[in-house]
Formats: sequence, structure tokens, C-alpha cells
Amino acid sequence: MTVYYVNSATGSNTNAGTSADAPFASFWAVENLKLQPGDSVLLAAGTVYNDQLDLKYSGTVAAPITIGSYGVGDAPVIHSPNDGIHSLYASNIVIENIKISDTGGAAIYGGYVSNWTVRNVEVDHTGLTKSGSITFRTGSNITIENSTINDVNGDGIWIEKIKGVTLLNNTVTNAHGTAADAVQLNDSSNIVISGNYFDQTGAVTPKGVLTLVRPVDAVIEGNTIIGGGFGISAQAGTNIAIQDNDISGYGGYSWSYAIGLGDSGDTRNYDISGNYIHDGVWGVAISSAGTATYVREGIDIYGNLFDDLTQAALKIDRPASGSFHDNFIASDVTPYSISPSVIAAGTFPVSDNTTIEAGLTTLASADSLVATDASVSLMSDAGLTSHDGINLASDKTGSDKVGAHQNDLVGENGISDGTLLLRHFGEAAFEKHGLTPGNGDHGVTIEAADLTGPESGNGISFHETAPLSSHHTESDTPIFSIHQDGVLH
Repeated sequence: MTVYYVNSATGSNTNAGTSADAPFASFWAVENLKLQPGDSVLLAAGTVYNDQLDLKYSGTVAAPITIGSYGVGDAPVIHSPNDGIHSLYASNIVIENIKISDTGGAAIYGGYVSNWTVRNVEVDHTGLTKSGSITFRTGSNITIENSTINDVNGDGIWIEKIKGVTLLNNTVTNAHGTAADAVQLNDSSNIVISGNYFDQTGAVTPKGVLTLVRPVDAVIEGNTIIGGGFGISAQAGTNIAIQDNDISGYGGYSWSYAIGLGDSGDTRNYDISGNYIHDGVWGVAISSAGTATYVREGIDIYGNLFDDLTQAALKIDRPASGSFHDNFIASDVTPYSISPSVIAAGTFPVSDNTTIEAGLTTLASADSLVATDASVSLMSDAGLTSHDGINLASDKTGSDKVGAHQNDLVGENGISDGTLLLRHFGEAAFEKHGLTPGNGDHGVTIEAADLTGPESGNGISFHETAPLSSHHTESDTPIFSIHQDGVLH
């Protein structure tokens, strides 16, 4: 397990390269080594390399080969007329703590590889002569985490035919091009995409933000997704969970959607829950561009918040089975647009959705609220739930929910500045159980809402209108209104 040092400013390729005092000068010397498992190649902080680094040898799972940095200062930078780092058939590699910019091709390209980790890498202005940023094709177990990708031509991340993909806490902004997404995954499986920030609002003619083509066993959760022609396209997948994402700012086309599925192949077992979908066109679109017959089944859409959409929260214009229930929908958003044939077939029931007053709801993280220890629990299902002393039962009349304690609730629970925490609970559970879509355990799905109003007063009231039949019209959705500070919202 040898550490090799490279310093383009002070090094020499005649050095041994095994100490910071006698480093190599270029990648040429590194590529002439036969790297062994556990070896590291460290680039000096503040140095620049104008060449492609080719990785030819593999580490092991227990002892990967690492490309990183040493010293104090800015991250070392790789420029290249080709790819920044290029590898075929090499496995068990870690790339960390470097910057790759102004490359003709991809920042990192790996083909027929397995067990790669890209960590704390900054990518900027790549794909100048052929599109590309971070690209992996054919292999297994690729992890990209805590990295930043900005101002690239082509997809920010392109992954194809990989079993085992993990994208954690990355930032991808401005992937340019008519066919460019922030992230695209093709024909891959065992996927986790969590805690990322994807923003295409500054991209030139982008396609969308996150595209998954024929994914299998994927979890997309806790991401912020902004801009593009669409938010998440997962058209023909199996066992897909899309949960707790903030999706906004998408548009430009009459068909633009926050979450789209049902096109390009069979679609089975989707759990779409807890997402905040706002400032866009359609919400969830189950649709198809052509007349091909695809299976669309097991699609469960619940606990999402839809606000400020120019079209309906739900669009279904092809045969599909599933349910749309227990969602929160702003009063100026059309709840659904469903094909009459689907309604007649009764395969996609709509029930127990909540209408909230438009313009007064802003999703926020709980730790940003003034009152973090108090919440109002609203239930559409039968039963009783409580949180910090505020109990609102799902009775048939709204007056019973106000009760004699309404004048004490706000003060006792420390709510101020018109901020309340809204939480929605489904029928089976108070927390999510695992990541498997469609298991029926519907947990906490809406984190918070900011209800504006005067600062004086502290009254809360509640009103519910129950659905009238199994086939709802727009007016059939349950309506919850909250009086706060004596003002009806």
C-alpha cells in the first residue's frame, strides 16, 4: 500500500514519487506504475494538470485504489482536451477531494467498472467538445456523494446499465443542452437518490432534471428538484418509491410534469408520497405519447402537497390502476384530470384528499419554523391523532373539533408569528416502514405549512366536508379550513 505524490509545480518524473519532498510532476509517471490494491495517488493542493489521467489497474473491496489530494490550499485541478479521468475495466476505485474543469469530454468516465466512489469532487465546465460530465456505463456499485457539478454540456450525471447506484447529497446545476438532464440513469437497478439538490433553472435549453429509463428497485427521496421541462421522469419502472422531494419551477411545455410515468414500457408498483409539488404545470402525470399498450398498475399516490399548478394535481389519460388519496391540494389547483374510461373502469379511485386555501401554504423544514415542538394533526381517516396536546378528531361535524380549549391551544404550544406545523397521517401507521413501495404503511408525509395571518389572537377552528361518492368531482374533496387569530384562511 504505497502513497504516490504528484506536484506539477515542483515535481519531477525522475523522482521516486513516494514522498511529498520528491513528487512526480505529471500523470505520465503515474500511468507507468502498476498500481496495487490500497495504493493512493495524491495531487498537491493548488496544482493544475493539463492531461487525462488513465486508470488501468484495480484495487480490492477492502483495499481500493484512491485518487485524492494532499497539502493545504485549493483542490488540485485536472484540465484535459479529452476526459479528466478515464478508465475501462478497473474496479474498486475512490476519487476524492479534487476538481475537474474545462475538459473536452467527461469529467470522469468509467466503462465496465464496479465499486467506484466519487466523493467531494467539484466538476465545472466540462464536455466542451463532446457532451459529458460524470459517466459510468456497464458495471455495478457506483456511489457519487457530496460532489458539485455545474455548468456542463450534456447530462450532469449519466449512468447506464449499472446494478447498484447511490447518489447522496450532491449538487448538480445547469446541465446545458436540448437532450441534457441534471441526472439520467438508463437500465439500472438498486438505486438510491437521496438528499441531492438538482437545479436546471439556469441551463440553456435543458430537457429535464431527473430521468430514469426502465429503472428497477429505486428510491428517490429528500431531494430538491428545480426547473427543466419536467421534474422526475420515471416512465417505465418497477418498484419505485418517490418520497419527500421538493419539486418546483418546471415548465415550458403543455405536458410538463413534476412526476411522470406510464410511457415507454410497463409501469409497476410506484409509491409516490410526501412530495411538495409546486410552481409548475401538471403534478403527477400518468400518460403516454403514443397508442402502445403498456401495463400501469400498483400506483399509490398519497400524502403529497400540490400548490400553484396551472394544470391538475393528477393527470391520467391512459389505462392505469392505483389510488390517489390523502393528498393536500391548494384550492386553486384542479385536483385531477382523469380519462372517462378510467373513471368508468373504477381502477383508480380518488378519496380523502384535503383542500387547503391557496397562497397560504409554504412547505418548510421543521427546524426552520418558529414553533418546532407543536403541530396540528389533521386526519381524513377514521380515528384520533394527537400531538403536543392538540387533538383534532375525524368526526362528522367541524364544531366538535374546536371545543372549549381552542383559546388556549396556540399559547400553550408556543406557536407564534402565524406559523403552525401541519402533519398528515394515513390510515395504517404513524411512521414509514421501510422503502418498499406499495406496502400500505402510509406514514408522516407532509412536514410543515406556514399559515400567514395577524399576530394577535390565538383561535383555531376546523371544518371538514366529507366526500359524497366513490367517483369524485372537484367539489367532492374534503375541505379543511383553519381559523387562526380570528381570521378565516
